[in-house]
Amino acid sequence: MTTRATGASHPAASSAVPHPAVPPGTTDHPISPHDVVDYPRPRDGLPEIIGTPARLSRAARSLAAGRGPVALDAERASGFRYGQDAYLVQLRREGVGTLLIDPITCGPLTDLATALDGPEWILHAADQDIPCLTMLGLKAASLFDTELAARLLGRQHVGLGAVIEETLGLRLAKDHAAADWSTRPLPTSWLIYAALDVELLIDLRDALAVELEAAGKAQWATQEFEHIRTRPAKPAKIDPWRKTPRAGSTVRSPRSLAILRELWTSREELAAELDRTPSKVLSHHALIAAAVARPRSRRKMNALKEFSSRQARQNQERWWRAIERALEMPEEELPPTRAPMGPEELPHPRTWQRHHAEAADQLNRVRGAIRQRAEEIRVPQELLLAPGCQRRLAWDLGEEIESGHAGSVSAQKISERLAVMGARPWQIEQATPALATALR
Repeated sequence: MTTRATGASHPAASSAVPHPAVPPGTTDHPISPHDVVDYPRPRDGLPEIIGTPARLSRAARSLAAGRGPVALDAERASGFRYGQDAYLVQLRREGVGTLLIDPITCGPLTDLATALDGPEWILHAADQDIPCLTMLGLKAASLFDTELAARLLGRQHVGLGAVIEETLGLRLAKDHAAADWSTRPLPTSWLIYAALDVELLIDLRDALAVELEAAGKAQWATQEFEHIRTRPAKPAKIDPWRKTPRAGSTVRSPRSLAILRELWTSREELAAELDRTPSKVLSHHALIAAAVARPRSRRKMNALKEFSSRQARQNQERWWRAIERALEMPEEELPPTRAPMGPEELPHPRTWQRHHAEAADQLNRVRGAIRQRAEEIRVPQELLLAPGCQRRLAWDLGEEIESGHAGSVSAQKISERLAVMGARPWQIEQATPALATALR
């Protein structure tokens, strides 16, 4: 980890407060890059990793006796392992310090879950970490998301490092964000990085909370945090194999789609068995190449350059069986060229102008109103009203107009529609007047 030398006696390297000569930065007055100083190591030293059930129980008791909210983070092995499991959990609380927990060797985290069931959790981009923490049996009773807070405040740069620099005047190294965290033993430099990810979250949360209150957005944030905390997991995608890169633009015939589907499914099964990310078992390019070429023999499959790699040759019999199944599949079992739509799914907006002109017109009005209001209150458009809600509102209104059943679009009716879609009260309050004006 390379950092700029800051001097052994610099206060920023030994305390959780910003540079004493610089007040906390805000959205309108961020700390100048010239005043930012490096924060290379945890101020209390690097804690030893907790990797046994006995040590975990002691750590959980210590955590439960701490004060205030708990800062959390989790490291995964995306791009290396099959799933999205957490391979390291980092926590920090006043009176406790930083804890680094290996969830793979500690066994069930029941004691930790009990200690965490009560205090507020502080996460940065909570929607990325909550799923893997939930898989470990850890659930938040309340939440503060520092990334979401920064977005609500209109920050242009919302990565953890950028928000800390602009707010606290401290620079964290981000050398190991894409590392394989399933590696054992974990290198010291990685553990330093992991500990620093929670080192300043409590201070950052406090500074952002003050700014949210001053901006009149504290309640907005509370509603958004609760939405993130309580929303259900996303449903499984329909035909996920169709999302293979370049599939939509190059794989068109039902037979080619069948080859893609069979290869994708076989690759998923093997990747899960090996606990490796699917693209490291067989590349996306190989799936597409086989689907386009439709090789009629194992020899022709092996002649494709995408199947010449060592990883492809290791399981060539498996890949050929998948292709063979697709080639021999009866016509009635072939996948349709158009992807099936879910019960609540809408056609892509780019097709609306040609086939659903009224909905397209309503969508332009909705988007314009949301864009203008979002600029006025300084939040991202997608945070004021999710794109899916914008499309659903426009589609429903367009359908009513085309069917001749359209009535007056009052503010009350818009509010009711948005509530049914799951919009939060602050979103309804801020978006409804602008939408009512635009949709008259």
